[in-house]
Amino acid sequence: MATALLLGGCENNFDPQIYGNLLPGEFPSTEKEYESYMMTCYLPFTTVWTYDMSSAGLQHGWHIPAGGVIRMFDSTSDINGRHPHAGDEWGRYPLGDFTNAQYYWRGTVNDANSINHFPKTAQITRYTEIIDVLSKAELPEATKCGLLGEARLCRGLMMYYLLHNFGPVRVVLDPTKILDPATLSNVERPTLDEMCSWISDDFEYAVANAPEAAKEQGRFTRDYARYCLMRHCLNEGDHMPGYYERGLEMYRELNNGRYRLFDQGENPYAAQFLNANKFNCEVIAAVSCNSDADGNPMHGNFNPFMMLALPADVAEKDPFPRGGGWLQAFSIDKTFYETFEASDLRRKTIVTSYEAKDGVTVTRSNFGIRWNGYILNKWPQETATTFQGQDIPLARWGDVLLMYAELSARKSKTVSQDAVNAVNLVRGRAGLEGLTSDATSSLDSFLDAILKERGHELMYEGCRKIDLIRFNVYAQKMYETKQTIPTSQYIPLPNYAVDQAKASGINLQQEWSREGWEEDLAKANPSSI
Repeated sequence: MATALLLGGCENNFDPQIYGNLLPGEFPSTEKEYESYMMTCYLPFTTVWTYDMSSAGLQHGWHIPAGGVIRMFDSTSDINGRHPHAGDEWGRYPLGDFTNAQYYWRGTVNDANSINHFPKTAQITRYTEIIDVLSKAELPEATKCGLLGEARLCRGLMMYYLLHNFGPVRVVLDPTKILDPATLSNVERPTLDEMCSWISDDFEYAVANAPEAAKEQGRFTRDYARYCLMRHCLNEGDHMPGYYERGLEMYRELNNGRYRLFDQGENPYAAQFLNANKFNCEVIAAVSCNSDADGNPMHGNFNPFMMLALPADVAEKDPFPRGGGWLQAFSIDKTFYETFEASDLRRKTIVTSYEAKDGVTVTRSNFGIRWNGYILNKWPQETATTFQGQDIPLARWGDVLLMYAELSARKSKTVSQDAVNAVNLVRGRAGLEGLTSDATSSLDSFLDAILKERGHELMYEGCRKIDLIRFNVYAQKMYETKQTIPTSQYIPLPNYAVDQAKASGINLQQEWSREGWEEDLAKANPSSI
């Protein structure tokens, strides 16, 4: 029986496209069908409320703010203000409280608190199946390798985000084992080095084979693969030999003249995110969004950030012509805000007071009552629509420059002038002078300066918690800003997974942390240890 096949295509900002019929034993068979088959791999990287890959039920995608990397890696960090709804995950996560995660269920997502990404481990198996089918396709070699490059980049990204969400988790990468009961029941955590190697292998393949140019806007490219490998090498270079060197090689390949810091407008940092400047000279990759999209998967990607960053009582007037949002889940903590230099143009994207619908001017004295923290207006209300159409950045040249500076410092254990210059380019675009001599006087002070710049440059772009863990200061920064100690470094695995493993005779470690976590905890608040 023929079944209609609906896949996420890429024309018109990833609007879904219908590609013919799915006939057992016959699909895919043509080049176009193999391409549409590969496009399944993009579903976790679209921005609709939830997606379904026909395995693991409905899931939040990695780039939808309500449940993706912003929720997992920014709202859980020192950037986000406290949230008064302490009885649910919107309130727990900004305090680093992950104790409820063990009770997450495996079922279909049905509310904003169901942010269990663990079922994505099963979707890795689906990726492995797709990659196996593509590898056996009778297609021109260049075409086949290009499709495999995109698919393996997507699989590598899925593993990358799973690692930074939970720590190492078991996944199936051998296509001959995808139906093997023993393999599927073995959910014991791999070592960190093992999972890092699996991620690297997929990224390396994509670096060598992904398309140099996107076939449609928003598709992943070889340069995005280089960026992803560079970022992964930076995160893991302290324990993976050769990773810092490989990360620097990726910088040299990206430094190809295609990218530079966006420098147009009175505040070029803010202007780069506007609708008028989509896919500008700084953008290596972005989720291509549509201002007409409404969250329906049939209507393309959308950007709902402001609906989750505005208090409900914001008046409909400049700079918020659409007015209030839902619950201000995402905000800027007052202590984090105070780390900006007064003349920093990036600071100007943060709104420190607003007029409410009742005419009252709401200020910081109302924190915890009318709002949770300052408002990040990085993706402003440009249209009178519920959601906005600005693209969601995945890789920017500003990030690459800061990663280069950090890679250079960590590899050489010295502060080079080239590394300082890279940081100063980012600061200069923000209207700031170069780093002070104190900031470059030692390796430690320079790395501290880089971490500070990354917080200011990349706020709410999905990397803050990962950065803090890499610097081994996650607990310290959380205590410094909010006087709270995270309950764990990574999200615990849900009870059902641990219990299921136990029934198979496997001891699945529910919580996992990197070497140095105890030291971070002790420095955060010695009296609590």
